[in-house]
Amino acid sequence: MRKIKYLLLIFIIIPVFDSCKKIEQLSNVPHIEFTNFAIFDTTDILGNKSKGGRLRFYFEDGDGDVGLNTPIAGQTDSTNLFLTLYRKKGGVLVPAPANDPIYPSSYRIPYMERLGRNKILKGTISVTFLYLFYSPGDTIAYDFYITDRALNQSNVTSTADIILSQNKIYY
Repeated sequence: MRKIKYLLLIFIIIPVFDSCKKIEQLSNVPHIEFTNFAIFDTTDILGNKSKGGRLRFYFEDGDGDVGLNTPIAGQTDSTNLFLTLYRKKGGVLVPAPANDPIYPSSYRIPYMERLGRNKILKGTISVTFLYLFYSPGDTIAYDFYITDRALNQSNVTSTADIILSQNKIYY
């Protein structure tokens, strides 16, 4: 009988001490890291063959306010993933003009929220691009960053050089 009491006491004490663990602390400013960029063959909505690209990056945010709600009429703040396109010209990456046919449009990360005391958000975000107009030798790269709902801007990170005509994963 005494053994049972001691076992019960141990099973009660362990969860109590475990619940006293300190909550992990991260900056309220989002942090991102480039993971990879994959190029693949695909078909657009009209049935035309094209190239697709998939950007993957890791993010973490200490106060968990990444992502935006669905925009409502008249709302102007609907972008929270910002990309700059670079094209390789003469062996050097140079910023592409805004009218470049493959310049990325606006992207929004959907609303995310973590319930409970620990609001930290961590994960991987994946964004898909469609390339309708490219030449076999086109080499591009992106710089990108995100903002959270408090308008904190993450660090700017870059992709590897990407050859649009080669189906491959670039790290």
